[in-house]
Amino acid sequence: MALLAGAPAWAQQPGGGPPAVGVVAATRQPITQSSEYIGRIQSTNRVNLVARVAAYLDEVLFTEGTEVRRNQLLYRLEQAPFRADVQAKEAAVQQFKAQLQNAEIVLARGLQLLKTPAGQQAQVDLATANQQALKAQVLAAEAQLDQSRINLDYTEIRAPIDGKIGRTAITAGNYVNPGSGTLVSIVSQDPMYVIFPVPTRTVIELQQKSGGKVEAQVIRVRLPDGSLYDLAGRLDFIDNSVTGNTDTMILRGVVPNPKRRLIDGELVMAILQDVNPTEAIAVPRASVLADQEGDYVFVVSKDNKAEKRRVKLGQSTPVLASIVNGLTDGETVVVDGIQRVRPGQVVSPGPAAPQIQPPAGASVGAPSGSGPSNSGRP
Repeated sequence: MALLAGAPAWAQQPGGGPPAVGVVAATRQPITQSSEYIGRIQSTNRVNLVARVAAYLDEVLFTEGTEVRRNQLLYRLEQAPFRADVQAKEAAVQQFKAQLQNAEIVLARGLQLLKTPAGQQAQVDLATANQQALKAQVLAAEAQLDQSRINLDYTEIRAPIDGKIGRTAITAGNYVNPGSGTLVSIVSQDPMYVIFPVPTRTVIELQQKSGGKVEAQVIRVRLPDGSLYDLAGRLDFIDNSVTGNTDTMILRGVVPNPKRRLIDGELVMAILQDVNPTEAIAVPRASVLADQEGDYVFVVSKDNKAEKRRVKLGQSTPVLASIVNGLTDGETVVVDGIQRVRPGQVVSPGPAAPQIQPPAGASVGAPSGSGPSNSGRP
């Protein structure tokens, strides 16, 4: 008796009478429609590091698989030959500068003598040409010195971005050069992209619903283990061409990744949610059954008879199923005890047990790799 006192009204009917069922009224409710597409996580920035000069690799200064910071020193190549080259270029610059200084003195002396009977224009012209030539040699020597200093800087390979570093392809002691290929890759971590193809027809509908403001579109991610990623992202890019063999367009969303749960290259389900909820007749998903002919519900008439009603489903949430066709607002639908109901049978209706609401952000449609699905079967 104590158990019956806390049970729903539909479960307290005496035995032998019409089957007790729990019912709810089909009502119009705001439902955020969504569609799922197969996608991949992609880093917003990826860098493949290569050697810029030819030298032996002296040191590997990072731990593989960890996060590195921008400008962090990763590799150090053999520096002695490059330092020697810099010193030689500095000496060449000083030599040409000394010669230029002497040529300028000779030119100034010739210009002074030109004011006297002893001066000759030919000597002034020769001194001018020599001074200009040495000035050009100084510039060339300084340029070579700059190049040598750049090559010396290239012996220290630093991280150009913040991100997670991979496995080094070459270890210390090996000879590297620009043709050695990628030494290591770095991928940024926060935020991440989710890339997924969407049918062209769906993209057109999406643009119409959002009024051209695609960045307002909400994107969520379902991880490979089936769990829903806890942070929502936004759509930020629609490709400018259609893939001919599939008639799809590539969409891209930006998703925060502060806890590093999203991994570059990871296969996920991208959930594209409408900007605004849609008003639709909704019933609990538990009230919807299916057979070979399609989906149906049991409707209780005014004389308490159960009627089998064929319905067409729209997109749904884990708790609610939207009804596109087959029900009108206010009709009574069987939810609890539905296994005891037969078409045309008299039932004893009572209030259904409360439905458990999904967690925030769990409003999704049926999975799809090519477009939205109308399947809302329990």
